[in-house]
Amino acid sequence: MPPEAPPLSRRLCVAPMLDWTDRYFRYLARLISRRTLLYTEMVTTGALIHGDPARHLDFFPGEHPLALQLGGSDPEELARCARMAEAWGYDEVNLNLGCPSDRVQSGRFGACLMAEPALVAECIAAMIEATSLPVTAKHRIGIDHQKGYDPLRRFVEPLAQAGCRTFIVHARKAWLQGLSPKENREVPPLRYERVHRLKADFPHLEIVINGGILTLDQALEQLERVDGVMMGRAVYHAPWLLAEADRRIFGDDFHPGSPHRVVRRMLPLVEQECSRGVPLKRITRHLLGLFHGRPGAKRWRRYLSEHAHLPDAGPEVLVAALSLVPEDD
Repeated sequence: MPPEAPPLSRRLCVAPMLDWTDRYFRYLARLISRRTLLYTEMVTTGALIHGDPARHLDFFPGEHPLALQLGGSDPEELARCARMAEAWGYDEVNLNLGCPSDRVQSGRFGACLMAEPALVAECIAAMIEATSLPVTAKHRIGIDHQKGYDPLRRFVEPLAQAGCRTFIVHARKAWLQGLSPKENREVPPLRYERVHRLKADFPHLEIVINGGILTLDQALEQLERVDGVMMGRAVYHAPWLLAEADRRIFGDDFHPGSPHRVVRRMLPLVEQECSRGVPLKRITRHLLGLFHGRPGAKRWRRYLSEHAHLPDAGPEVLVAALSLVPEDD
């Protein structure tokens, strides 16, 4: 890992994804790209205040730049957790205003808060007051039967007045009833033009677009209209997509070399974590797509799937799986 983290930039980000963007995936992603901004899974304020903060907040040295995403709707609790984020060494704290799941709604956070912009503005103001970290918002273009662009503008205005300067906008509406979280990521149509208009109407704000962006070419096209791009499942299922990100998105000369080299660089961490009792499969599940689209990818996935769950499985499983994949010259 580099001794010093590069400056925070949101030109390219990896979305917070529940059960996926844990510290092991983030470690892998950071070996592939030094510059891409990484996000944690969403952590609720209740989990931090009433649970085990270290379990949710600890990260590996070298993960920076790194943002913590919070879920909650109580200004005082969010302020307290924002202070924790700063104390733990995060580079940004983000408020989840886009998740549409029933569980999230019952806790009164996520996309349902788009119906309460005044409350969200109060939450944002409390977080900004509590920390010197950048406080950002991630949300949809609207919810349920809201129509057109105006609801998006009316939501952003009070948050900007409260001091929020960065808005990460998933360019789909969220349907709070009738669609599953998976369907909410796929069924509502993408409306990139509304996010582009938001940037035009609020040129002083940093606008990051999210939703359906699958390649760096598409990301570069979006960067002609907005300040940043957030990618999600495309990166998780094929993390090598990030290998050219530093060069193409950030103008940085860093390149990770090859997937083989990245796996070898992960071996000391794998050995360390397995010696602590962490099951190997908790780490290797994030590596299944590393060779996506390359010769030997199927053999790689199969070997890890068949061996990583076995008792006492350790780094030797990765070494054996790696031997089944042709290495680039």
